[in-house]
Formats: sequence, C-alpha cells, structure tokens
Amino acid sequence: MTPEEILSYPARVLTQAQREHYFEHGFVGIESLVPAETLGELQAVTREFVDHSRQQIVSGDVFDIGPGHTSKSPVLRRLKSPDDQHATYWNFATGLMADVAADLVGPNVTFHHSKLNFKWFDESDAVKWHQDIQFFPHTNYNVLTIGCYLADTDMTNGPLAVLKGSHNEDLYDQYDADGNWTGMLSDEDAARVDISRAVYLTGPAGSITIHNARALHYSPSSKSPLPRPLLLNCYTSADAKPYTPHPQPTSHTYQLVRGEPVRWAHHDPRPCQIPPDWSGGYTSIYAAQAGEDKSAAM
Repeated sequence: MTPEEILSYPARVLTQAQREHYFEHGFVGIESLVPAETLGELQAVTREFVDHSRQQIVSGDVFDIGPGHTSKSPVLRRLKSPDDQHATYWNFATGLMADVAADLVGPNVTFHHSKLNFKWFDESDAVKWHQDIQFFPHTNYNVLTIGCYLADTDMTNGPLAVLKGSHNEDLYDQYDADGNWTGMLSDEDAARVDISRAVYLTGPAGSITIHNARALHYSPSSKSPLPRPLLLNCYTSADAKPYTPHPQPTSHTYQLVRGEPVRWAHHDPRPCQIPPDWSGGYTSIYAAQAGEDKSAAM
C-alpha cells in the first residue's frame, strides 16, 4: 500500500500528525504511550529473565551474552525472540503495538520478529549506523520496528537515534571489503553521515519509538550503570512478502495480527541488498558489528 492509501484509513492509536511525521521523516517517537499496568508486567517479566541470565555462561537460543558476563555482574546484550519466551511479550506484540503498526503499514499487519536489547554500561554497547531492511528484504518497504523503552531513557543511557529522511535515500552496503557481513555501514560511509540530521528518541519508560526499515539509525553507548532495556517488535504490511530466509523464525513468524490475508503482493521497484543465507542461524547485531561472528546477525 502507498502512504496515501494507508493514511486514508482511520487512525487506531496515533494522531494523523504522528502518522504523517512517520511517512515524511521515516520515524516517530511517542512518549508515555504504554499503560502503567502493561508496562509494569513487561518490566517484571524482564527482571526475571535478567536474573535467569546470571546462570548462563555462553550465548544460546535465549540469551546473547556479552564479554565479561558473570552471575554477579550480568552483561546481557539481548533476550532473543521474546515473543516465544513469555506470553506477556506476545500479548503486548499482538495488542497495542499491533494497532500502532496498523496505523503505519495499513489494516492488514503481519508479525515478523521481536527482540529485547539491553545497554550494559560499556563502550562496546553502542549499535553502529545501519539499516534494517538488508537483513530481511521484502517486496516493498512497508516494514517497521516499534521499540518500547522499559526504563526511562535520555542521552545518558543510549537512546535510539534516526537520521531524518534517510528512509527515502539509497540503501548502504553492509558487507565489508572482504565480503563479510557486518550489519553496519563501513567506517568511510559512517564518517559521511550528516549527524546534524540525527534525531535522538528519548522518553520515560513506556515511550515508544517507530522507524522504517530503510531508515538509517544507531544508538550510542550508555553512560549509566543502570540497564536500559528496549523491547522491539517488527511488523510488515501483509502485502510485503519476504524473499530471503528469516534469520530466526519463531512460532509466530509471519502470523497475521491485524486484518485479513491478502492475495496480491505489492512490489516497490527500488532494489535491496541481499543478506547472507540465514538458514544456518545467527547471533545478534552486537556480535556482527564486533566481528565475533562473520556468518550472521540481526
């Protein structure tokens, strides 16, 4: 669907101005959107998983663990596929967040994946400039990620930053000169990013961030010893069809969460870089950008 077609449908959650901001700039942030009760449930379940990670030694199917991780001082980089880990996460993804997605991709919404990223007070916790769509190409670019801050987030603890208008510009090469997937811009390309166009999306716990899969984004390292969890859910318009393997499918992958199945795929003529073959699995974007895993990350 085109932006004009999507905007012709009545809004469910967002204002028309917020929807128009997303289509013009490639992102939008809304403060304090998530109800306090829902936020409290997400925070409580997340604390349980952080405690469970203390017993882990290496990364696996549930946790992506960073260097220096110990039971006393966990360095949890990511809870993988939270939609499959606990019903609270899945209920959230199919509730308010699915309505938000419908406001921006149209009435027929497909769930793609979820992840829960952490900052851990270490210079290596920065997520470098990258675009998402090269990880999972689709026939069109009605693909977006909705983040929910589970802790108050300001410039001290690594907020998400998006480059205004970059969703309408060219996609970058996210392989290095030797052909290894890095999931980020090269140093040369990153140095040319006009940082004056970067908008940092901050807000109290319960605030959400939304960015298009073509939008260039990153997050700086945290300067706070307190963890900063960001719960991310990715959705697509039902007429956006994937044409490469999903990096880590779950029991909910490609499930229709709003609307009806479609019979026609919409094709955007703009090209998209093809990622590695993800059928062998992946670790995380942290591992790829740190050079820990040359095979895969998302």
